[in-house]
Amino acid sequence: MRAAVLGIGNTILTDEAAGVRAVEALELAYKLPDNVLAIDGGTSGMEMIEDLSNLDFLIVLDVVKTGAAPGTVVKIEGDEIPVFFRRKLSPHQIALPDVLASLELLDTMPKEIVVLGVEPISLELGMEMTPTVAAQVPVLAAMAAAELRTRGYLLESLTQAMA
Repeated sequence: MRAAVLGIGNTILTDEAAGVRAVEALELAYKLPDNVLAIDGGTSGMEMIEDLSNLDFLIVLDVVKTGAAPGTVVKIEGDEIPVFFRRKLSPHQIALPDVLASLELLDTMPKEIVVLGVEPISLELGMEMTPTVAAQVPVLAAMAAAELRTRGYLLESLTQAMA
């Protein structure tokens, strides 16, 4: 069983950094097993194809626009995913649907995909996330860990080991 947790976003556009920061938080809080890859996808595109090919499970961490209140954490899965990728929030979202379409054409699409995201407050130029969205970064990391554990991936909590 192979899985990847992909954090995407632009770290110079305030809340747009949430996905990248969440994958970083996941790596700081948990020791991931060898069969789980944590990827800082930033604003990458087709160069991710190899890492995302033939996965059993893909978690995408990102900011999302669902119409919920700013700072709301959401989980998108199943039939909702194609709808999510039709709504463009930022330039990186053009790349990920293209990568997924290529994986489908190559018959190497992940067997299961879950998007965990947070509604942004600001997408303005800036290096700091808004406090509301920044507070959700560890929540996204914990949700990703829970999704992995639910599917049988063994994660070790590093915060408990330090206590």
